[in-house]
Amino acid sequence: MLLRFSDPIWQKPRTATAFQSLFPAGQCVDVVIVGGGILGLSTALHAARLGLAVQVLEAGEIGNGASGLNGGQVIPGLKYDPDWLLEHFGLERGEALVNFVASTADTVFELIRDERLAVPFVRNGWIQAAHTETALKAAANRDRQWRARGADVRLLSGTEIATMTGAQGYLGGWLDRRAGVIDPLAYTSELARVAAAAGVKIAERQNVMQISKNAGIWHVSTESGAELKAKAIVLATNAYTGGLLPGLAETIVPLHSFQIATAPLSSNLAAAILPEGQAVSDSRRILVYYRKTADGRLVLGGRGRMALPNGPADWAHLERALLRLYPALSDVAIEKRWFGRVAMTPDHLPHIHEPEKGLLAVVGCQGRGIGLMTALGERIASYLSSGDTRQLPFPVSPIRPIPFHAFRQVGVAATIAWYRMLDAFER
Repeated sequence: MLLRFSDPIWQKPRTATAFQSLFPAGQCVDVVIVGGGILGLSTALHAARLGLAVQVLEAGEIGNGASGLNGGQVIPGLKYDPDWLLEHFGLERGEALVNFVASTADTVFELIRDERLAVPFVRNGWIQAAHTETALKAAANRDRQWRARGADVRLLSGTEIATMTGAQGYLGGWLDRRAGVIDPLAYTSELARVAAAAGVKIAERQNVMQISKNAGIWHVSTESGAELKAKAIVLATNAYTGGLLPGLAETIVPLHSFQIATAPLSSNLAAAILPEGQAVSDSRRILVYYRKTADGRLVLGGRGRMALPNGPADWAHLERALLRLYPALSDVAIEKRWFGRVAMTPDHLPHIHEPEKGLLAVVGCQGRGIGLMTALGERIASYLSSGDTRQLPFPVSPIRPIPFHAFRQVGVAATIAWYRMLDAFER
């Protein structure tokens, strides 16, 4: 639910479809998907195209969660580089995983093209900006690994990154031209539209209260009284995971990602700031990320307070970061402030769980949600259709709640404060 202090820049058109389509209570469908974000809708679309009868249940409205509220950066890969993935997962699975994550941005932009989605986008790459020599060395290592695999990437000098970003304080960086930016709410909404056109039934404001299994069939009950039967269930709730599957919510730490958007920039400022339209993430411990929008605004985001915001002052740390990077924006108004909830896993990897046959759960986007969840949805649909676990790029893992989970957020908040102080010394 959006608060009055949260005013996102991404807006649905007034003519946007309201989804209220449910299968009859007595009919047993192939798949019920709980959660109408990118993962749920991508899974639904591809499952329907494979001939499965699919019901999506969304507790709020399509796009009201992190899928429609994020910064719209479409970035391939994971936080880990190919060499680490090969070492961690072994040669065969690691190689398959590297190939999968290398293609996630392609999956998004090809879907926009092939399905003719009405989604504003720019695909000129993503810059990982280095503000220290240590970060620059890490960028060179990442560049070496991806270039060896033929990726369209390159290192940026201090002069090049200053020209491409218009920002102050960077020593250099890394450009990944496979990446780009989109309007995330338009993308999520369009995924819902094409999924419905493919035969998926989507129902908003259907908060699932209980799931159970009887004689091999799953039963789903919603707060509004809807009752559904299914051969399989996919929990695609990520950071909004509750108590439907015992222990699942305790495997993640939900965090808030706060964002601000300026007024449209003047022609002079727009020409100097991100002139080629790349997205940027910096190398700080508590990083900020930013991009321009189709109407010429600068959007900047980063980690926010653990509690829900009380007012505009809760976005002040982002305004300070904005002026550190772009002092010339001191007289440009901040017109939009909003936030979304994201999920962090302890190992910074997405997790796939199947505690019982026919009950799948996926958590952990790790800052790559648009590409990763779009591509993962296609693989999950293939798994549901075929039963072949080789379709899943990540291994199915047991649910392992984080020890002392109730205290974990307190520790994370303290760590964020400590990291912010360290980042301040590295200005």
